[in-house]
Amino acid sequence: MAETVRWLTPEEQHAWRSFTRLHERLGGRLSRLLQAESNLSGPDFAVLVHLTDVPDGRQRYQELTRALDWEKSRMSHHIARMAGRGLVVREDCPEDGRGAFVVITDAGRAAIEAAAPRHVEAVRELFLDHVTPSELRVLAQLSERVVNKLDDDQR
Repeated sequence: MAETVRWLTPEEQHAWRSFTRLHERLGGRLSRLLQAESNLSGPDFAVLVHLTDVPDGRQRYQELTRALDWEKSRMSHHIARMAGRGLVVREDCPEDGRGAFVVITDAGRAAIEAAAPRHVEAVRELFLDHVTPSELRVLAQLSERVVNKLDDDQR
């Protein structure tokens, strides 16, 4: 028996398209600003943010891959490029011969510390200055709910 497709209502379609347009345009603009002003790509910045948020600036490849929701090959290639630029290093895991860590370097810390103030200002100028505190709380609640559902589906 064929399932009935639950087509989007005009209101749902408008909201979905508005959201995807916001995500694409805001992400693109922030990435271009990062690249132009700090020589970091959006993915570089995402990796460095995750590494600065964990103890000792080190995280297992698998955990970082899951946190960023990337494919293993993408993570491997990207980390190799970042290591080539001295932003991170790869360290073998002594407890697990197959596992490895991604570790932020002093150069990686310096790069994100230099990029972060302008990035935060751009987030404010392009996004936060255009929403109210109550809209921001609703956005956070919606985002957390959807992300939690996505995380539950992967378990």
